[in-house]
Amino acid sequence: MLGEGQERVIRYETFIVTVIGLSALFVSGYTAYVQRQQVRAIVWPILEYDTSNEPMIQFTLENKGIGPAIIRHVIVTVDGQPVPDWNEALQKLVGPGTYHFSESTMSGHVLKAGESIDILVPHDSDNSVLTSGKAGELWTTLNKARRRVGVEICYCSTLGDCWTLHSDSNTNSTVETRRVPEKSAITFQQ
Repeated sequence: MLGEGQERVIRYETFIVTVIGLSALFVSGYTAYVQRQQVRAIVWPILEYDTSNEPMIQFTLENKGIGPAIIRHVIVTVDGQPVPDWNEALQKLVGPGTYHFSESTMSGHVLKAGESIDILVPHDSDNSVLTSGKAGELWTTLNKARRRVGVEICYCSTLGDCWTLHSDSNTNSTVETRRVPEKSAITFQQ
């Protein structure tokens, strides 16, 4: 049988061991959290959408982050209204007609850090890109109208963290997203 003094020592030792164990658990949990934040920063993609007219009219998507961007969901709008494809977008921007263009697929695409893709490059009736040097009626009309195009793109990092880029003539923002939107009637088709 243990004496009262020995029981106190054992209780004291048990308490100290428990405090040390809980402290070690806290430190290891905090270390794991800090490491996750560091890795998250290392693979952080930042998508930017832009349109320009030099050297040609083009609509561009660029990853300015330091990690790859996995594009999960895309909505393209003209005047705030979703369009199903680039042909419909050009119809709304320029009017009825047959238009030539080259496009790059966005949905499911992985943009590496620093990569830029032209998501739409309109062409003239000769299938040449629209440049200011050949500024015809189509170039002039599309150059004025190109700012009416907006995008909403949900993209993720390799760790599964996701963001949604909202970009149009009035706003340009990126917000963290908890879940990727499901495909719907307004999802951009390519």
